[in-house]
Amino acid sequence: MNSPKRIKIISAIMISIAAVLWGFDGVILTPRLSNLNVVFVVFLLHALPFILMNAFFFKRYKELKKLDRNALISLVLVSVLGGALGTIAIVYALFLVNFQNLSVVVLLQKFQPIFAIILAAIFLHEKVSKKFYLWGIIAIIGGHFLTFGFNIPNFQTDTNTMKAGLLSVFASFAFGSSTVFSKSLLNKLSFDTATFFRYGMTTLLLFPVIIILGKLGDFQLITPTNWLIFGIIALTSGTVAIMLYYYGLKNIKASHATLLELFFPISAILFDYLINGIVLSAVQWISATIMIFAIIKASLYSKRKKK
Repeated sequence: MNSPKRIKIISAIMISIAAVLWGFDGVILTPRLSNLNVVFVVFLLHALPFILMNAFFFKRYKELKKLDRNALISLVLVSVLGGALGTIAIVYALFLVNFQNLSVVVLLQKFQPIFAIILAAIFLHEKVSKKFYLWGIIAIIGGHFLTFGFNIPNFQTDTNTMKAGLLSVFASFAFGSSTVFSKSLLNKLSFDTATFFRYGMTTLLLFPVIIILGKLGDFQLITPTNWLIFGIIALTSGTVAIMLYYYGLKNIKASHATLLELFFPISAILFDYLINGIVLSAVQWISATIMIFAIIKASLYSKRKKK
């Protein structure tokens, strides 16, 4: 029998592996789908794995009966925020930079712990220290210099960069929210069942959207390379990474999980250098270090006490 300590260590490793897979996806895989509509891409990124999972988890539908009103709300919110809106935002951000500054977009997305703590304070009535807000402000300043360096943003020439940055921060909010609600959902479901229902719900939510947008016919635009990328994502950074993440999240605190997810931007920087030959400037390295350090400090200064 595994001891609680051993389970927590394994859980931390699983979340770290998931984060590295997401880093690989964000830099190498998803940007290569930029010839397709963003919403259509996100729909397929959920629909294809969901169809595949039905072959293994079809009998899990009966577990929907276990879900009370709060759990169902959590499932819908996880699917809307983490599955649909957050994924659309980060995918669109990656498409906007056109293979440039990919690691910057991923780094900005890691404001997630700050949003997770703020949301926990609002919805779970958890207090945070005043120092949390100080480090949060420092992290935001670091994010600005990471994106623009010492230059003042030019609203005409830096339009895509600014949009990508804002979308990345919004994705942080969406994924941070999803982490809080996922933790609640995992109190009712196993990690693999939660993954199955999340992908199913997101697919159901996005299907009418692509019909309304008139994108259902975009299947004819998918190239063989696109299909290959979709297949790799489905078997790595898609279902497998989410299952690993949910396994870990079920056994450790959400706040700890968000810190382990910092392996996401770290691996993204490495992959961006090894595959795309992109190196951050000295200012960006310093800003990224300050931002990550500030996020860690802000997370450590959150007080887990109920009002």
